[in-house]
Amino acid sequence: MKTLAKLPVTIVTGFLGAGKTTLLRHMLDNAEGRRIAVIVNEFGELGIDGAILQQCSIGCTEEEAIGRVYELANGCVCCTVQEEFFPVMRELVARRGDLDHILIETSGLALPKPLVQAFNWPEIRTACTVDAVITVVDSPAVAAGTFAAFPDQVDALRKQDPNLDHESPLHELFADQLASADLVILNKTDLLDADALAAVRAEVAEELPEAVKVIEARSGQLPLSVLLGLNSETELHIDARKTHHDLEDHEEHDHDEFDSFSVDLPEAEEARLLQALKDAVGNHGILRIKGFAAIPGKPMRLLLQGVGQRFDKHFDRAWKADESRISHLVVIGQELDQAAISAELHAALA
Repeated sequence: MKTLAKLPVTIVTGFLGAGKTTLLRHMLDNAEGRRIAVIVNEFGELGIDGAILQQCSIGCTEEEAIGRVYELANGCVCCTVQEEFFPVMRELVARRGDLDHILIETSGLALPKPLVQAFNWPEIRTACTVDAVITVVDSPAVAAGTFAAFPDQVDALRKQDPNLDHESPLHELFADQLASADLVILNKTDLLDADALAAVRAEVAEELPEAVKVIEARSGQLPLSVLLGLNSETELHIDARKTHHDLEDHEEHDHDEFDSFSVDLPEAEEARLLQALKDAVGNHGILRIKGFAAIPGKPMRLLLQGVGQRFDKHFDRAWKADESRISHLVVIGQELDQAAISAELHAALA
């Protein structure tokens, strides 16, 4: 019987809104015949990222695409790995003769190290290896200091207390995602000038071993030869990479600092909707908004992905005949008042 080589797995991690799904979509659109399975770990109640990936032109029908995208909702991979991740991986291991690569997109709030450690489980380590952990960095967000709990105060006090950032759970999460990386992508570099980009590169370098390569990208547009085939075997040496959460009891680890909920909104003019969302971001502790919007008179749905006050948007596909023309959004942040935010948005669009 033919012995199958280990199936390479690329783990894509990074903070909320860094561009992980955009990177995966680029990789699938340029797969060049590679048979790739995708595992998507959502944070929030709607399968937004999975729905985005299903629009990729990966040479299969929509029904087949749905079968290739595994959405692990309701929590981070690192927190639900025994309940959800393992069964999915076991199914893919059984099909590894039909696959060339597995891509895993972690939640923007996930700790990648426990996920990599799971590849040492007996039923996985004989069949799969971690080709690389790719950490995607939202360069404008880092430049703005938004990985700190109170970015405005941190920006003013940074020169007086350079250690203040490290008191933030957001910064610790960012640092842990970098500590697990084999490759770091500074994304959205077209939104920064040379000085700001140099400052971001220097800040990221503080969290990395010298051997980890840092590359720049716009919208995750990079050759697959750079992203795949790194042969890092990360699972063999991940324990040596020290992170902020190493001493935590993983059973007690959660992300209580972060909340998420979904909200359905009526059709609204694009400018009016965006202004309502930006106002809500400014009035509440909202970190991320993503989803699909219905715009009057437009036959296609509008894909929205917002980080703070910055929103990326484009029309991704036509509304189906059996779909309700309403906007479906996921709101992610800290200590969110769901009722107040929902009421505010509905009032703004009434």
